[in-house]
Amino acid sequence: MTPEGDPAPVALTRDGDVATLTLANPRRKNAVPPRAWRLLREALEEVGRSDARVLVVTGAGTDFCAGADLAARDERPAAPLAGMAEVTGACLALHRLPVPTIARVDGVAVGAGMNLALGCDFVVATDRARFSEIFVRRGLSVDFGGSWLLPRLVGLRRARELVLLGEVVDAAEALEAGLVRQVVPPEELDAAVAALAARLAAGPPVALRSSKRMLADSFEVGLERALEDEARSQEVNFGTADFREAVAAFLDKREPRFTGR
Repeated sequence: MTPEGDPAPVALTRDGDVATLTLANPRRKNAVPPRAWRLLREALEEVGRSDARVLVVTGAGTDFCAGADLAARDERPAAPLAGMAEVTGACLALHRLPVPTIARVDGVAVGAGMNLALGCDFVVATDRARFSEIFVRRGLSVDFGGSWLLPRLVGLRRARELVLLGEVVDAAEALEAGLVRQVVPPEELDAAVAALAARLAAGPPVALRSSKRMLADSFEVGLERALEDEARSQEVNFGTADFREAVAAFLDKREPRFTGR
């Protein structure tokens, strides 16, 4: 609860190796009020410090996130740039997370909500999910990392269409464009997300973290640097108990049991 007695707009829970971050403002389609960007950043940083192996990002009720809550005028900072610093901090915290992330998307994911979803490593959506870079329709330019992320996901030309037109993209189109991994009926969403989270949580944490980091760095470094990073990471992996377990499991014809050591 907040000091005013309202439910906290961001909730972080844990079930075994899987952490879940829930945007909890369902009356506003989980739009993020200004004060909640800091809470979002702090929750993401808490996950990064924990031993959780996977993070699921979701919204309460039947929507993912309608972006920033533009109706919360009384909460807006006097200096807009200071307010945007909180948005920037939350975005950086998401992209810096070392563990795999899954966006569980139902209903709307628009504006910063779309870029929050796409900033996750995997997106699982219902067939009624809708995505939009709605910013221009509100007199705003793209934020929450969309200008950086979208060209990397869909190419510059398609990114221009998404951002400059602000059109709504349905789940089928998002799947075809490669924006989401899987589209399921609403009643199958929880099972699909749980299955993917369990698969990732069962993987070797050290190898997953280093692989995710190198992929994130790939647009910023040349081939020689990438090969050096791969070699260093493999040197670490070869020394782990998880590598020895993987080899033993392969020889024994069984599934490996990774411990993160």
